[in-house]
Amino acid sequence: MKTVTFPNGTIVPALGMGTWNMGDSASRSKDEISSIRAGLDAGIRVVDTAEMYGSGRSETLVGEAIRGVRDDVFLVSKVLPSNASRSGVRKACEASLRRLGTDYLDLYLLHWQGSVPLEETIAGFEDLVAAGLIRSWGVSNFDTDGMREIAGIKADTPCAANQVLYSLDYRGVEFDLLARDRREGIVTMAYSPLGQGGDLLKAPVLRQIAQRHTTSLGPATTAQIALAWVLRQENVLAIPKAGTPRHQGENFAAQEITLTREDLARIDESIAPPRRKEPLAMI
Repeated sequence: MKTVTFPNGTIVPALGMGTWNMGDSASRSKDEISSIRAGLDAGIRVVDTAEMYGSGRSETLVGEAIRGVRDDVFLVSKVLPSNASRSGVRKACEASLRRLGTDYLDLYLLHWQGSVPLEETIAGFEDLVAAGLIRSWGVSNFDTDGMREIAGIKADTPCAANQVLYSLDYRGVEFDLLARDRREGIVTMAYSPLGQGGDLLKAPVLRQIAQRHTTSLGPATTAQIALAWVLRQENVLAIPKAGTPRHQGENFAAQEITLTREDLARIDESIAPPRRKEPLAMI
C-alpha cells in the first residue's frame, strides 16, 4: 500500500476517507458508518471531516464509526475561518473533539483563508499542539501565494498538509502547487478526487483505459481509474467519500491499478494538464 509521510514522521496510507455530506440523513447513517468501518478494517487509516460538514453532524457520525478503534485512525478535522482567532480555534477544536468522542486530533486544518491574520490562527494551532489537543496542523484551499505566506510565519511546528481540490476535472494545482508543497515536505490532501456530479466518470478516455485493467473485484471502473490517476502522484493523499461498504471496497481496490505511460499519455491528450497558472479551484 502506497504511503505518505507527514513532517512529524507519521506515515499513513495514501488512500483515506472523506466524509463531506455524510451524517446529513438518518436513513443513510447506518451505511455510512459501515462504510467507514469497512475502510478501517481494510487498512485505510485517514478519516477526514470538518466542523462545517452538516454543522457538526459529520463529526458526530465519524465519532460513532471510530468508537473503540480510535487508536487505529489518523483523524483530521477543520476549523472555519470565522472561528480561526487564537481563542476561537481552541473553542472550535474542543467542540469538534466532543462531537468526535476523542481527546485529540491527529491533524487540524484551517478550512480556507479568511479575515483572521494567519499569524493568529497558527498561534492558536500551536497552543493546541502544546496542550496535546492536536498533533499537527495544516491548511485547506491554499494556493502558492498562501503557502508562501505561511512559510514566512515563525512557528515551532511546521505546516503538515494542504488539502485542495484535485482530480482530472481540476488539474490546476499541477502547475506549481503540488511541486512546491512536495519540496517543502507538506502533504497534499486531494479532496473530491473522483470529480463532481459524475460527468468525469463518463469520459470516453476513462472507459477505454478501464477496459485494459482489472482488480481483485473484477474489471476496473472509470472511478477506479480516476482514483488511481490521483494516487500515482508522490506525496498526495486522496480522500474520496464512500457512502457504502461496497463503494469503499471499490475505492480500496483502485490501489491495485498501475497506469501505464500509454494510459497517462491518453489521459493528457483528452484532459490536458495546465499550461499556465490558474486560479485555485474550490467547492
